[in-house]
Amino acid sequence: MATNKNQHFVPRCYLKEFTHRSEGTTINLFNIDRKKTISNAPVKNQCSKDYFYGKDEFLENVIQLLEGTYASTLQQLLSSLSPALNNNQIFILKRFLLFQYLRTEAASKLTVEISASMNEVTGNSGYYFNLEIKKAVLMAMRDYVTNIKIIDDLKICIVQNKTDIPFITSDDPVVLSNKWHLNDIRTKLRSFGLRTCGALLFLPITPKLMCLAYDGDVYHIAHKNCWTSILDINDVIAFNEQQILNCRANLFFKDIDHHSFVEKSFNETSANRPQIRHRLHYAVLDMTMGDYSRYKVVDPKTVGEHKEAIINIETIHAHPSSWPSIIGWKKRGTVYTNGSALGYIRKYHILSEHKGFYKESIIPQKR
Repeated sequence: MATNKNQHFVPRCYLKEFTHRSEGTTINLFNIDRKKTISNAPVKNQCSKDYFYGKDEFLENVIQLLEGTYASTLQQLLSSLSPALNNNQIFILKRFLLFQYLRTEAASKLTVEISASMNEVTGNSGYYFNLEIKKAVLMAMRDYVTNIKIIDDLKICIVQNKTDIPFITSDDPVVLSNKWHLNDIRTKLRSFGLRTCGALLFLPITPKLMCLAYDGDVYHIAHKNCWTSILDINDVIAFNEQQILNCRANLFFKDIDHHSFVEKSFNETSANRPQIRHRLHYAVLDMTMGDYSRYKVVDPKTVGEHKEAIINIETIHAHPSSWPSIIGWKKRGTVYTNGSALGYIRKYHILSEHKGFYKESIIPQKR
């Protein structure tokens, strides 16, 4: 049985560098619902639930091992501001990025919300669609194991913030976005995920350091040994906007003197936060001709009797108002597609059974 009742979905070892004096005891936060700053909140009460991962001691030990290796890697980066990331550090950062992306309460709530929508549309009250948070969490843990190498092809860069304003973080700190996908007409009405061409992952690791994972076939980031720096506060604001757009309840920041900056940043960005996180599309069989079948999107509440249907779940992604200037386009960059509903998938994920894939230029065809 798990020995820790109070289990964190954003670990204390991660939040520590955003706490007062980096002591890991208290932290400043801005609650987005109340639009209120709370100073010196106990870290032990942040981003945690009783037995969030259940009572499996083995799972708890695995999580603690991963958190421990991340904490050790972070201290290596902080102790020397290493002139080069080594392969082991890159490996650990990728594993932590993926695990943290999947593990949060926000991610599990989204899974539960989707299952509830499925249940409403199908009228199915069975186990498959009727999920609870704890079951969704365990599903996320299984997804991590199954897809553990899904971002191994992404490049990693540490961004050093040399301005006077800080990076902030949140209760859902790993942000998946896609500058190319959100701006290209070829991807209009499509969603994107971890396998998609142009993927970007943002994780602030201290108020002065950002871990950035990116598709090297699409983007160019000038760096030296996987390190780069920013001097423009507009770049910091653009990175912070990703946290504001993605967080569920709380933004976290280190120095209480920055509370006005955090509040101002939220007020300027909040209108762009998605009102919903997913949209469900219900399509019924419209016609069949040989091997070809056509489906028509309908309102499931008003559609008449039918024998066959497809349910598509579209994730709603936030559109930031700006992007950090260091994220440029790769010269002669490419994306990959076969023109099917699979969309644009990175070369690393094109399997032998995925037929007919070809290259296209990344030159953005603006919407």
